Amino acid sequence: MDVILLSRLQFAVAVFFHFIFVPLTLGITVLLAIMETLYVRTGDETYKRMTRFWGKLFLINFVLGVVTGITLEFQFGTNWSRYSAYVGDIFGSLLAIEATVAFFLESTFVAVWAFGWNKVGKKLHCFAIWAVAAAGNLSAVWIILANGFMQNPVGYTLRNGRAELENFWAVLTNPYAWGQFFHTVTSSWMLAGFFVLGISAWHLARRNEGELFRKSVRIAAPFTLIMALLVAVAGHQQGMIVAEYQPAKLAAMESHWETGSNVPMYVLAWPDEEARQNSVQAIPLPGVLSFMAFGNFHAEVKGLDAFPADDIPPVLLSFLSFRLMVALGGLFILLAAWAWLKRGDLASSPLLTRLLVWLVPLPYIGIMAGWMLAEVGRQPWIVYGLMRTSDAVSPVPASSVGLSLLAFIVIYTALGILDVYLLIKYARKGPKADTTGSVGADDTTGALSDNAGA
Repeated sequence: MDVILLSRLQFAVAVFFHFIFVPLTLGITVLLAIMETLYVRTGDETYKRMTRFWGKLFLINFVLGVVTGITLEFQFGTNWSRYSAYVGDIFGSLLAIEATVAFFLESTFVAVWAFGWNKVGKKLHCFAIWAVAAAGNLSAVWIILANGFMQNPVGYTLRNGRAELENFWAVLTNPYAWGQFFHTVTSSWMLAGFFVLGISAWHLARRNEGELFRKSVRIAAPFTLIMALLVAVAGHQQGMIVAEYQPAKLAAMESHWETGSNVPMYVLAWPDEEARQNSVQAIPLPGVLSFMAFGNFHAEVKGLDAFPADDIPPVLLSFLSFRLMVALGGLFILLAAWAWLKRGDLASSPLLTRLLVWLVPLPYIGIMAGWMLAEVGRQPWIVYGLMRTSDAVSPVPASSVGLSLLAFIVIYTALGILDVYLLIKYARKGPKADTTGSVGADDTTGALSDNAGA
């Protein structure tokens, strides 16, 4: 394999492993903030124990997410130095703001929250978790603004062979980035909701801590349903943005080969990239693709025939990742609606409890499919229409990249196994209480100590 493919594979491995941890952090902090607010307002100790239990799982996920995130940024210098030199003035500025403002605030308030139980006032402690949630999602803003520039470069000028920042406001208001942000955040919050529902269902099926997990379900069920519906809305809006700014990606993800008006969407299709047509194409929905892309059944939609062969993204991978994401999105709405209807007595439906437990990984797969579409569908560009991926790699031997790729796979696999092991271990343990029934030792910080020794 050449250095370009190896560098792309290494970055994909690093991003995908890091993004195992990110969505849960973005969403569960919001749920924790809601739970602790209920504790502060009602004084009900169940909400406190609930917050500490789910907080323990959040902290495990957060720590491992930080570890994988630190190594990710170094790849821009090691494997993608030409890219960094070309757009570093813009891309680097956004990452620097994320690290020095949002991540700094998040880390500070995580420490206050994790170690501040019974040491700071209840209202201050509750404020800390709201600050963690806000700062974590603010981090996502800056990261996605950086990615949004790669998808739809704005606010720059070309000078001395590199892109330099000219209009920071244009970068901040990039419509492509904000479409990505809302789609990413709503899906991350939905994932966290399913995470809480799945673990709660497991305990309720075993009649463990019934009151605590029933209340967890009452919070998570409507939250998850709302987010699942918003994911669909945000996804549709993002699709319309893609149609406007990246028509080649839209054509690839829909396997749409010929430019035309009143374009149908096919329920059954299978792209043949060599023949540049669909080998399977059945059950057309007249005008639906035109309507979904532009809000007009008679709108013209560019096909892949409108683009030079060298500018067409991988069609099959874009098509499959899009179909998988959409199919899972529909499943999530149905499952969340069922959980909401049964929120008062989840354990009365054994099938639902089993589904909620076993399908916890599916939101991760759905989000990964969405990001695969976003990145693969942008190819062959690293900055859309401005810099090709083949021109962005560092001048390093393929053997060096191959060895570091192998090391990344080994290390990240070990971290992934550790994360799953710790989450399952502490999720199965459930919340702790002393013999008097009050909140026991600080199990949140205890989890961190156990993690250090693991």
